Amino acid sequence: GADTISSGLEGAWAPNPIAWDNGYFDMLFGYEWELTKSPAGAWQWSPKDVREEDLAPAAHEPGKKVPTMMLTTDLAMREDPVYEKISRRFHENPDQFADAFARAWFKLTHRDMGPKVRYLGSEVPAEDLIWQDPIPECDHPLVDGSDIDALKAKIADSGLSVADMVSVAWGSASTFRGSDRRGGANGARIRLAPQKDWEVNEPAKLSKVLDTLRAIQSDFNAGASGGKRVSLADLIVLAGGVGVEQAAKAGGHDISVPFTPGRMDASDEQTDVESFDVLEPRADGFRNYLAVDFTVPTEQLLLDRAQLLMLTAPEMTVLVGGLRVLGANHGGHAHGVFTDKPGTLTNDFFVNLLEMGTAWKAADDSGELFEGTDRASGEKKWTGTRADLVFGSNSQLRALSEVYAQNDMAERFVADFVKAWTKVMEADRFDLA
Repeated sequence: GADTISSGLEGAWAPNPIAWDNGYFDMLFGYEWELTKSPAGAWQWSPKDVREEDLAPAAHEPGKKVPTMMLTTDLAMREDPVYEKISRRFHENPDQFADAFARAWFKLTHRDMGPKVRYLGSEVPAEDLIWQDPIPECDHPLVDGSDIDALKAKIADSGLSVADMVSVAWGSASTFRGSDRRGGANGARIRLAPQKDWEVNEPAKLSKVLDTLRAIQSDFNAGASGGKRVSLADLIVLAGGVGVEQAAKAGGHDISVPFTPGRMDASDEQTDVESFDVLEPRADGFRNYLAVDFTVPTEQLLLDRAQLLMLTAPEMTVLVGGLRVLGANHGGHAHGVFTDKPGTLTNDFFVNLLEMGTAWKAADDSGELFEGTDRASGEKKWTGTRADLVFGSNSQLRALSEVYAQNDMAERFVADFVKAWTKVMEADRFDLA
């Protein structure tokens, strides 16, 4: 009632606070304002010489009027030179204000739903909005099994290394965020600004890989029958699968990485650069990448990246172990590459991490890099980061690592890696059942 205790700020902004009208701007620009105290003692602004018709009805006493008011943040809408222009435009053009409010409200309430393909019902707007990260609808027949085999053969003969193919595919897909369904491989935005210039994506190497895949794409699309085409987004993922298959074969496992075509390539016009800037990874433990020193421990940043990708603890574990031996580290450094056969998909990461004959100690004062030495000879064997050694120090992750380190788990490790890899590659394929 009238004696309700709240923040201390009391009053209404407009004479008719339960109706959609332009009363807020009428009041904002219609009066000069003076600093006063509310009945509860909080500082706020009151209109000078307010007219009776511009008082607001009392909430709990019919027939009674109460003063209208503004907060300092409201007056900024007329005093700030930038916002003053915007506010006056809305005041003079109520239709523009109504449209802008509707769009802003729709964005606010749908921002975490991801792309429009996830919307349901008859009221889905036909218009594509830039904040939805639009991707063109597929307007051509998709490649079939024989086409995929031919493309895989061309990729395999292109001269790209396992590390090249795997790291670019990972960079494209691992931007996905389960929190708001943004990012992912669909759209191939890794070829556009800002992603093509992100340090984590190693722009020089990325450009080389993309040029190679573009040549394969152009050659296929020029000669394909029946209007079939392949997108660069699909080729990036397909190439990553080829890299995994090659690495598995080198380890004695003949596998086929699942691949479902249907991704499309977004354009610069469909990409809000500033909006995508916030997706830039400043840390990616899967690639053993850390842009700067954080107050948050590196292993926790890895865990955060994994939860954004909606990965379970076993999936995170098998992916880190596999990506290390595949050579997907940022910059090609050897930290965490606990194998003498890089580029071969083996469980060596876990075997050597848990080797009891290896002693680990800090390599410097940063607490980020560690050296593994032979306990008997003192010979340096490996270097690893916090994102590597956590799989031996954390009890839950160590239990998973011990499973994958077993002599009879090589085949299971490869199968689990492929399954987790495919999950990341298809994280944004909302069109798949």
